[in-house]
Amino acid sequence: MRKTLILLSLSLLAACKGADSTDCACSSACKEKLDSLTSTFEQRTEELLSQLTIEEKASLMMNSSPAIPRLGIRQYDWWNEALHGVARNGSATVFPQAIGMAAAFDDELLLEVFTAVSDEARVKNRLAVQSGDIRRYQGLTFWTPNINIFRDPRWGRGMETYGEDPYLTGVLGTAVVKGLQGDDASPIRKAHACAKHYAVHSGPESTRHSYDARVSERDLRETYLPAFKDLVIKGGVEEVMTAYNRVDGVPAGANDRLINEILRGEWGYQGIITSDCWAVPDFYVPGRHGYSPDAATAAATAVKVGMDTECGESFAYLPEAVERGLITEEEIDVNLRRLLLERFRLGEMDGISLWDHLSDDIVEGDEHKSLALKMAHETIVLLQNNDGILPLNTDSRIAVVGPNADDEAMMWGNYNPIPKETVTLLEALRERIPDVKYVRGCGILGNEYAPKPDPKSPFARFLDMNMEEIDALAARYAIDKNTLRQYVEREKRLRRNFEPALDVADILYQLKDVDIVVFAGGISPEFEGEEMPVNVPGFSGGDRTDIQLPQVQRDLIEALHDDGKKVILVNFSGSAVGLVPETGNCEAILQAWYPGQMGGTAIADVLFGDVNPSGKLPLTFYRSVDQLPDFENYDMAGHTYRYFTGDPLYEFGYGLSYTTFEYGRAKIRKDRIIIPVKNTGTVEGTEVVQLYLRKPDDAQGPLKTLRGFQRVTVAPGKTVKVEIPLNEETFNWWDETTQNVHPLHGSYELLYGGSSADEALTAVPYMY
Repeated sequence: MRKTLILLSLSLLAACKGADSTDCACSSACKEKLDSLTSTFEQRTEELLSQLTIEEKASLMMNSSPAIPRLGIRQYDWWNEALHGVARNGSATVFPQAIGMAAAFDDELLLEVFTAVSDEARVKNRLAVQSGDIRRYQGLTFWTPNINIFRDPRWGRGMETYGEDPYLTGVLGTAVVKGLQGDDASPIRKAHACAKHYAVHSGPESTRHSYDARVSERDLRETYLPAFKDLVIKGGVEEVMTAYNRVDGVPAGANDRLINEILRGEWGYQGIITSDCWAVPDFYVPGRHGYSPDAATAAATAVKVGMDTECGESFAYLPEAVERGLITEEEIDVNLRRLLLERFRLGEMDGISLWDHLSDDIVEGDEHKSLALKMAHETIVLLQNNDGILPLNTDSRIAVVGPNADDEAMMWGNYNPIPKETVTLLEALRERIPDVKYVRGCGILGNEYAPKPDPKSPFARFLDMNMEEIDALAARYAIDKNTLRQYVEREKRLRRNFEPALDVADILYQLKDVDIVVFAGGISPEFEGEEMPVNVPGFSGGDRTDIQLPQVQRDLIEALHDDGKKVILVNFSGSAVGLVPETGNCEAILQAWYPGQMGGTAIADVLFGDVNPSGKLPLTFYRSVDQLPDFENYDMAGHTYRYFTGDPLYEFGYGLSYTTFEYGRAKIRKDRIIIPVKNTGTVEGTEVVQLYLRKPDDAQGPLKTLRGFQRVTVAPGKTVKVEIPLNEETFNWWDETTQNVHPLHGSYELLYGGSSADEALTAVPYMY
């Protein structure tokens, strides 16, 4: 039987060579042979299970799965990343950071982006297979998207998410899944996406290995779970990753209610469940969850609850767990069966791909860089534009100042590829104004906060090495050279982010002939991110303790303003920044996020009016931390626009344009709302029309919650009628009786407009 299947696989590869679509349309013969092969996947999975030893089974359930040559099983590593491009595997197209792409409110473009990402992934995987040495970050199973709710701007990993709204996160996360995984009808999976981190997980980073997130059933069902449900039911996501933290006293990776009652039970999920990296040791390592007495017990507990793959090595104790009677081999087979079957379905077991027609040069090729530029255009949010100072013209006397003007790595965000080409803001402005003056002025933080060099740092000895020496060292110790390069460069950049104290007089002297300053400020992925060894004022462990612009930048902007300069602030960050003084000291403010490799060009295009900004904030910009509840409080009261009763600096859904829009009176049909939108300005512009729902008789519920949106481009003086569907899901609401969320009959208000602010919305009563 095995020989027959091998011959069939080889025949299929020959028949499909040169295929140019993902639905096996190369020939009817190809499809027939492929159907014959895929029909045997279940049978072959059972054959393998019957021949594997318990030690081999355990090894196949860890992310780094060794080859088992006697059974024809190849080496494979389940761990790969593609947050906004194929990451940690050399060069690839770097699209804007996830939170920036959320600001585009464009699920159709996001689908295009992740289709491009999965195309590049297939090319990179093919090259790895041809090399005969497949390592981590070279497989087809991607641990993205991060669909946790960005409930608090202090969370360092919030930049990996799609913002603070469950509906927006679900829509955009589903687009990511469909782009990565490809055509549902394809008999061979293009790749896997993974919904993470399940569930109730959004910081702090410093306590994630021991924290117990306790939330009401309403907040669980109405805020923390809806996006996961969308990705499972609507997106068909192939993997779900559990979180580090406990939920109501039980580690997320061992939580029977979350995994079996809700995920597999209520939602019918049949895919793979994986742990976050080294999360299973959190069950038993002293000082963490204290849930299991030892590694064998923890491994058995996780597998019995439903964890299929562990990122880590605790599953190596499964043979011991069987010997001790903690779990049976048959129980382990239930989980391993899912893994083996998916490896067949990916074509990985047989070396089958329907994407070998993709050319190597699509990776960071012109088409994908153009797509990265288009997405970067849409991510930029115009927050302020006093007296229409923007767009600029090249005749103005302009200077570029600030720590983020010429920092390529900052633009890449985190979980990123390393591109061959990056256009910084300084480079893009020099393309337009070759002699534009540049004064860095300051670092992200002042020199007084600079960390003392640690001679014991594992990277300290690398700092004076050139890249050839680093590559040689990597080869000597069998370390991926790109990974080592990235860590060394990060260490160098971190030190560069601290500058001597401001010499304001000297800076102003250098800018004496300048009228307009484009200030490239904000923060950096060197300070916000996943569990980082950073402890300086305003930042701790990857999270933020303060949301204000760093003081050194604030002082310099104020000095520029007081000197009579017109300041255009371009704020780079992965999270909300408090900009209250800056709104008075700057004529214009652009939120640029971490915009990817083409970000400089995109920002320049907006600054000079080649592109009309259309981004909208996917999260609330608060005035200061004084407006925020306790960071560790997961109750939704006071968090996000849905429950925040204060006065934000900029509200969720906010964003200006170089034109203006006027909303007419909406008409409601049974299955849709029709909203007239008129461009009342003089240039073409794109508006994101937003639909919110409110239930006036529910005092405990959200103040309003997003239920639909649509991007629409309108010519000056023209009116476009925007149609947003109304269906049962539009009226999903918490039902106290059933203790769940479902379409609930009652009195509502439909609110439509250009942002979530009450003054920007028109309310229409609606009885469902």
